[in-house]
Amino acid sequence: MVQIDINCDMGESFGNWRMGRDEDVMPYITSANIAAGYHAGDPHVMRDTVEMATDHDVGIGVHPGLPDKMGFGRRRMDATPAEVRDYVTYQLGALDAFARQRGVRLQHVKPHGAMYSMLSESSEHARAAMEGILDVDEDLIYLATDMHIYEVARDVEGLRAVFEGYVDIDYRADRSLIVEQSVADKDPELVADRFVSIATDGVVETANGEEIDVPAESICIHGDNPEAVELLRAIHARIEEHDIELASLDEIA
Repeated sequence: MVQIDINCDMGESFGNWRMGRDEDVMPYITSANIAAGYHAGDPHVMRDTVEMATDHDVGIGVHPGLPDKMGFGRRRMDATPAEVRDYVTYQLGALDAFARQRGVRLQHVKPHGAMYSMLSESSEHARAAMEGILDVDEDLIYLATDMHIYEVARDVEGLRAVFEGYVDIDYRADRSLIVEQSVADKDPELVADRFVSIATDGVVETANGEEIDVPAESICIHGDNPEAVELLRAIHARIEEHDIELASLDEIA
């Protein structure tokens, strides 16, 4: 039996602005990466999303970003390793308060957007953020989006890390993601094929038809995709056909 987690970015609405299909997506996932007010989210959305996740027995993680709501955390900015560490600590603490209020604990951390890119490009920034996470809660799991970050995380003593893969956007041959492409209009059956391929064999076909290793134990589905629920339904149908079991990151790491 193969165990795998399905994670999704959640709680990225704020004020009157709405992002994603959180309520519809939540029943199909096992981990929620919840925005904590910097790139998106607000206190009310954070509370609502934590409550929704606990109602569906979904693991709760913080999705920290750079302090840039106007740019949705996707614009680059200068920040020292110590500053990035403080950004992560601040957002982790904010979401943790809502989790404690609900009687649950945080499970994981997955950086967002330009912060993720910064950690991927700089081992010093990545290590600072990871050590900051351990100082807050040494049981937290780091959800690693690329192999470089995953290798840094595995080298940080005491930090649990899980590598994640993607099925609703394409890979290049060097295992990088074609992030500029739209995740809309993806064939649910193709996405489900990719999910099974990664879960059972640890491989996926790239945009140019080459097969590459993606040793992922968690799969990310983009919740802002208008077809996210249809993709997840197709994935769940395949899970029932194969020897695959959905599991939380706590069970996997």
